[in-house]
Amino acid sequence: MHRAYMLLMATVTLFLSACASMPGRTPLQVTVAGIESLPGEGMEIRMLVKLRVQNPNEAPLEYDGIYLQLDVQGKTYATGVSDEQGVIPRFGEGIVEVPITISALRAALNTYGALRGGAPEKLNYRASGRFGGSVFGSTSFSAEGDVALPAGP
Repeated sequence: MHRAYMLLMATVTLFLSACASMPGRTPLQVTVAGIESLPGEGMEIRMLVKLRVQNPNEAPLEYDGIYLQLDVQGKTYATGVSDEQGVIPRFGEGIVEVPITISALRAALNTYGALRGGAPEKLNYRASGRFGGSVFGSTSFSAEGDVALPAGP
């Protein structure tokens, strides 16, 4: 029994040291490919966000679950989770769908706060989240940018 325990500990130590010496992964490239409306309830807005995920790595990304957070003007606007499972191939891409929820009250307060100083010319956004992993843990991602707003009359 003692020998089996020692063998198990040696194997775990070797496995962990091998993981620690693995070269770093190049960050995933994630963009919003589309947004569709979903039925909501009460004071919430529901949407289905389609993310295009590009994997610029030599190993496929196997995921089991997704978390997504959308921030606008530095404030959390919407969040969502999906228990979707899949694989983004090595040096490949795929579309991943995540339903998100937007609190109508949060959206109104954030819009009011953003417009208090006058209508902005552009909105800053950030999409971040993570893909739940299997053996090697989860993989985080983030993307940000600006959206120009049409000029008022």
